[in-house]
Amino acid sequence: MSRPAPRVGRYALRLLSLAAALGLWQLLTSLDVDLWLRFSQFPTVTEVAHAFADRLAGGDYWTDLADSLTRILTGFLLAAVLGVATGVLVARSRLAEDLLGPVLEVVRPIPAIALVPVAILLFPSNEQGIVFITFTAAFFPVLVSTRHAVRALTPVWEEAVSTMGGGRWRILGSVVLPGALPGIFGGLSVGIGVSWICVISAEMISGQYGVGYRTWQDYTIVNYPGVFVGMVTIGVLGWLTSTAVELLGRRLTRWLPRTSYVPGARLRTPRGGEPTPSADAPAAKGSARRGSVPGEPPRRGSASDAEEARDEHLV
Repeated sequence: MSRPAPRVGRYALRLLSLAAALGLWQLLTSLDVDLWLRFSQFPTVTEVAHAFADRLAGGDYWTDLADSLTRILTGFLLAAVLGVATGVLVARSRLAEDLLGPVLEVVRPIPAIALVPVAILLFPSNEQGIVFITFTAAFFPVLVSTRHAVRALTPVWEEAVSTMGGGRWRILGSVVLPGALPGIFGGLSVGIGVSWICVISAEMISGQYGVGYRTWQDYTIVNYPGVFVGMVTIGVLGWLTSTAVELLGRRLTRWLPRTSYVPGARLRTPRGGEPTPSADAPAAKGSARRGSVPGEPPRRGSASDAEEARDEHLV
């Protein structure tokens, strides 16, 4: 169990790095430093803070926030469901791969923001077009990650379930989806970040409300503190949604074996010997195998033993 003191120290270090970045920003902008980068054109931290406080007091800020979050969540949830389903289908069926694979691979390199004219032509309202852009941005990272995760599964697990009488749906529910969850959530983490980039760009082009629309309006009227308020809002929202996806992924994959790596634990290499953990590193659980001869040093489990235990646990 981790001690609370190092964790508090890490949080304090992160806050210190953020404070140092803000202090450097304030120093460069207040002194109007113009070496190669023109910091004299930037608003100061205090100006942005005052603009942020004024924006929070108004109702438009919260309306823009709600609109952007609604577009993101709608498009992202659709992309998560359809991306996982399509990825599993393409990875498990040769017919689906032959039919859908060429079309998906041709469309995938097209930037989602380049589909704005297509969305304007296809959908009767700008709102539906923005959701479509958000969906497209998140769909392909989820699809590709799911496809690779399913194809990387060990065939032994599926064969074991088949031997015990499990059918196709049983294999899908007990082997394929649980085994591919880490890869799926990796694609979801990437997809939510790309969705924020594209939804802000779509709002700037064809939106009426939203954080991106308001940021572009501030730029057109040369309200640079307001532009930075929009940028900070986008960054915080992107960080919160990405963190939520990662926390959900960790909770749903708690049954997976975790790595024994401990941040900050260094290995000491004695002369002529194997690396040993330092004194402050926690002892690894299960390092000694059962049935070892008394008086002998504990033997470390081999990689094959760890893989065998993991396979048995997953099946």
